[in-house]
Amino acid sequence: MPRLLHPDDFLEDAVVVARALIGATLVVDSVGGTIVETEAYDRDDPASHSHTGPTPHNQAMFGPPGRAYVYRSYGIDWCLNFVCREEGHGAGVLIRALAPTQGLDCMRERRGLENARLLCAGPGRLGQALGITRDFNGLRLDAPPLELIAAQGTPPVVNGPRIGISRAVEQPWRFDLAGSGFLSRRFALPASP
Repeated sequence: MPRLLHPDDFLEDAVVVARALIGATLVVDSVGGTIVETEAYDRDDPASHSHTGPTPHNQAMFGPPGRAYVYRSYGIDWCLNFVCREEGHGAGVLIRALAPTQGLDCMRERRGLENARLLCAGPGRLGQALGITRDFNGLRLDAPPLELIAAQGTPPVVNGPRIGISRAVEQPWRFDLAGSGFLSRRFALPASP
């Protein structure tokens, strides 16, 4: 029986939550899929929006756990994060990619393309495909229009450095579903000896 995630599931450290979200199902108004890529951010992390403390733009990140934190990337794309830890801490998980499973026609219309692999491969694409806007900022993850279902079993997860940032790039806080074809970017393979 599928288990819906609740705010208590987000009380853990962002790294723990980011890993646990791989394989979970995210649905927004009947459109969504399987989470295949996440990144963790914490207040002590210089790459985090919460690093310098609360502001009017990042206030949701300091709110209760199990809420959405939405920000605009490069003034273009809305990006979806899930708030973690206790209220006031300032930690979250960026949802980087989904394997689309529900509402593909709607996603294709919103994104203006047919290729299912590219519909939600990256946080900006994902936000556009799911119809995420600033209005989602602060919404509970366990109430409509959002639905979040825990992963069943223990999916194979790989982790490594985060991407698209310029600070704390060495942190291995990016988590991917091993072998997924829906990632924003695959991990670089180690050089052969």
